[in-house]
Amino acid sequence: MPLVSRPVGRRERNKQEKLDRITAAATELFAERGVDEVTTQEIADKADIGAGTLFLYAKSKGELLLLVQNSTYAAALAEGKRAAEGITDPLDAVMAIVRPVVECNRKQVDNGRTYLREIVFGDPEEPHHRDALDLSAQTEDAIAVVLQRDPGTSAQDAAVRARIVSAIMFISMGATFNIADPVDDVVREIRDQVRVLLPR
Repeated sequence: MPLVSRPVGRRERNKQEKLDRITAAATELFAERGVDEVTTQEIADKADIGAGTLFLYAKSKGELLLLVQNSTYAAALAEGKRAAEGITDPLDAVMAIVRPVVECNRKQVDNGRTYLREIVFGDPEEPHHRDALDLSAQTEDAIAVVLQRDPGTSAQDAAVRARIVSAIMFISMGATFNIADPVDDVVREIRDQVRVLLPR
């Protein structure tokens, strides 16, 4: 007997509409002024909801940033995975995955660095934080799949190397010493380190 999908109720539609308004408001304000310069009250006002309602969807400004950045990170990762499919060289394929993630993270450098800090130090019990950790794991999995194309690389070695690539990305994107560097320089720095990591 086929399953019949039930229509979404009014309450669920209202919740989704509020979440969409919150996401749009936070996205716009964070892009304009950076996460540190925006208050949660401003986001609530722009989303046309009360501050108390806002905190039902995200309990902190850090969680709001995770909410905003997670969707762009997911799109960047999907773009990178598509690009890597047709590339045979392992280093080039890894970098095809890495580049869109770096571009996404560097659109607004302070927001990108704060996003990374939230991933590392945020509350893993919060749903947007869990989503961010899941995206990090998906990135590592995508890199490991590419590395396993080399017949001499075991699944375990590929997973370990992918974890190292992820750490290299985090440090390169979040470090203060290259805060003013353009995307190409950050990608080049990551590539130089990953090249040494991969078997020859």
